[in-house]
Amino acid sequence: MGSELNIETSTSSWTGGWFSWTRQSDVMLRNIEQTILSCVKTAYKRFYVDIGAVVGQCDKIWTISLNDESTKTPLVMLHGMGAGVALWCPNLDAFAATRPVYAMDLLGFGRSSRPKFASDAEKVEAQWVESVEQWRREVKIDEFILLGHSLGGFIATAYALKYPERVRHLILADPWGFPEKPSNVYEKYQVPFWFRAVATALQPLNPLWAVRAAGPAGKWLVSKTRPDISRKYLNYVPDAETVIPEYIYQCNSQAPSGESAFHTLMHGFGWAKNPMVRRVGRLDPGLPITVMYGSRSWVDYSTGHLLGESRPDSPTYVQVINGAGHHIYLDKPEQFNKYVLEACARADDGPRPKALPSIESSTDTNTDSKNQEPAS
Repeated sequence: MGSELNIETSTSSWTGGWFSWTRQSDVMLRNIEQTILSCVKTAYKRFYVDIGAVVGQCDKIWTISLNDESTKTPLVMLHGMGAGVALWCPNLDAFAATRPVYAMDLLGFGRSSRPKFASDAEKVEAQWVESVEQWRREVKIDEFILLGHSLGGFIATAYALKYPERVRHLILADPWGFPEKPSNVYEKYQVPFWFRAVATALQPLNPLWAVRAAGPAGKWLVSKTRPDISRKYLNYVPDAETVIPEYIYQCNSQAPSGESAFHTLMHGFGWAKNPMVRRVGRLDPGLPITVMYGSRSWVDYSTGHLLGESRPDSPTYVQVINGAGHHIYLDKPEQFNKYVLEACARADDGPRPKALPSIESSTDTNTDSKNQEPAS
């Protein structure tokens, strides 16, 4: 059902000649993504968007779009750490039934460019925000509904802080990086001493270093550490217990660009150095926010109520999805889709963002960011 735009690039040009030990392949990633997306019934396009020199010299963001001829407010989707556009497959048809939908591989992840991000947390955050903004300019969208899961929720909120006039509704799905890290975190969560010692020893390493260190066994490692994720895709993807670990492995066996950037942001895996709870009061008071959490997630969902307290006169909707873990879009897709569609309907009916400027002309010298290539 999909068509693909832009010319495929070689592995060496995207990964910097990453070690063959990892068995990473751009062609394999492309094909496995297409296999997963074959369950999507809505016609879609896949293409690179050239955003210029945001972090690297010529950054490109891999994008999937559906129903882009619709005049309704578009929905833009940002995935979490280590994920990619194909993992949204349980949700795309439901969203695209009513409006344009765009999902991207965040810069540094999936099939997008993998530049070297800054080593400062505030600069990394700014780079990710600017990558989304430059993507918006190139795709020529004035305003949109912004949905972010986990790390994507952190980036989406940072974007809404800088570009409030672009966001009609902010949807945060089990967002990472909102609460302060507790001073007594080990005591609060009753973490055993051996785990503390291991966590301290591994702190300098990127979160998914073991996937690359395992080399050819990386796919096996993914399937054994999170077999639950693969099983939940069986309703959508044939042979999901093989296909999904391969996709996750191919996304994360490349040079760890976005993963390193996430490592720069984090203060211990579960917290951010500059948590959003300190800043949410500066969000546009007219911006509606929907926050969704899984009742079984490791993310602290009290943040949703803190959002309401920080913006007492602003529209904030908090939903806790019973039985769902961190991956609420997959654990309970029907409920997740329902709440997202309700938020989208509010955006359609609500007021437009203030002082909306017209779409800027791109200053990039590449005037055609979508060079056609038929899908294989």
